[in-house]
Amino acid sequence: MDKIAKVTTQEGGFKIDYLTYKNVCKMNNTNTLVASDVIKEVDVMPILGTDYIELYVSNAKQAAYFYKTAMGFQSLAYAGLETGQRDWESYVVVQDKIRLVLTSPLRSGTDIGRHIDQHGDGVKVTALWVEDARKAYESAMARGAQSFMSPVVEEDQFGHVVRAGIHTYGEVVHIFVERKNYKGSFLPGYQSWKPYYEAEGVGLKYVDHMVGNVGLGRMNHWVKFYEEVMGFKQILSFDDKDISTEYTALMSKVMSNGNGRIKFPINEPAPSIKKSQVDEYLEFYEGEGVQHIAVATDDIIKTVTELRERGIEFWIFLLPIMIHFSIV
Repeated sequence: MDKIAKVTTQEGGFKIDYLTYKNVCKMNNTNTLVASDVIKEVDVMPILGTDYIELYVSNAKQAAYFYKTAMGFQSLAYAGLETGQRDWESYVVVQDKIRLVLTSPLRSGTDIGRHIDQHGDGVKVTALWVEDARKAYESAMARGAQSFMSPVVEEDQFGHVVRAGIHTYGEVVHIFVERKNYKGSFLPGYQSWKPYYEAEGVGLKYVDHMVGNVGLGRMNHWVKFYEEVMGFKQILSFDDKDISTEYTALMSKVMSNGNGRIKFPINEPAPSIKKSQVDEYLEFYEGEGVQHIAVATDDIIKTVTELRERGIEFWIFLLPIMIHFSIV
């Protein structure tokens, strides 16, 4: 593991790898890092954005039809029997900067099928767009990550993509995606998917954040993971007094990468009269996982109105500084 240096500021401190520490010291012509404006320059794992989210689902084609018809996504790419895949098929849909990969097994006895049997439909992969996938993977591994997939180069007539992955909470994995040398529709191994039917978009723009639900006493473990392995910082925290009702409560800490494009709130249950929503999730999902994906829109009233007209039902609840619409 890389040597770790402690950086101190007036606001507190955090840890970065020693090589980054020395490089920033050199850049600022100093032997120590003490000023908060210097610390803001440190991003030990630069991430450009969310590349795609892959969900394991029972029926990928049917799920794709739902996301298109009800939620305004458009067809992008496909992989399956026609592209040489014998065990699984995936339909990729897109809306602005949001890409969803919907994957189903084509035969029994697969890990995808086992995942669906245990959890139902759910998020398996959170793919992160990076400039250098090998460097991101090696950096994470040096800080204590567990490997899911060593760096691989995938190529076709449109160029090549480098991908590598690490494990996170539950069965969720982060895949680092480097695609600067690729001009295809999605990834090598996928063909462009252009069916006759396409639905109009509803104004969804990009992934704002993704919430992970973990077991009691595990929130701080994963906060530490994102701090030490991926260089994230905690930007918000909520205890059981902040998020609670008469019967249920939870605790949450929000982790963000250096440029703020990736935000992962981590929730754990809090003791209450009845089971918290996190407890119920863990029971029925049968493990830790992604609870919800929040997406941004420029006009939430217009977007929600269009979604309701397409049959999407909502719970509507107010917070002090924003309106949340939660899909039932």
